Amino acid sequence: MEQKKYAVKKSAIHGNGVFAARPIKKGEFILEYLGEKISKEESNKRGLEQEEAAQKNGGGAVYIFELDDEFDIDGNFEYNDARFINHACQTNCEAENIGGKIVFTATRDIAEGEEILYNYGYALEHFMRHPCKCGKPGCVGYIVAVEDRIKLKKILARMRKKKFASHK
Repeated sequence: MEQKKYAVKKSAIHGNGVFAARPIKKGEFILEYLGEKISKEESNKRGLEQEEAAQKNGGGAVYIFELDDEFDIDGNFEYNDARFINHACQTNCEAENIGGKIVFTATRDIAEGEEILYNYGYALEHFMRHPCKCGKPGCVGYIVAVEDRIKLKKILARMRKKKFASHK
């Protein structure tokens, strides 16, 4: 019998995290994002409800994962360990849609005990709502898509400059 690849435990980044229970090789399947397949309309409704609840209780925010142009997966269920994979600016896995399923695969070798991390890739327009707590070198301070990081750095520099000028 194959040893389980991961374990859910407390994370220094945020709440719980998913950690390698044994070495995982680059390209290896780690786990699937499980949940209920829902329409975009239902996704928006649930997403707002989950975000409001998270703001009140300080827990994880929205466990809805985009599946395609028509559907998402609501992973806010106990049986979905993948909902505990935390964001980081430096990652070791990626999420892919393979045959209508969201699966996480290793983008590099992952050592036993290492936290499994991927980029949530949130839209730049709402960056202030999503501070990043990864603490990795090169962290931009907010959870945004990799292609938006240069734009974010410029926005933050303008904000700092404006704040500095107002304190003179």
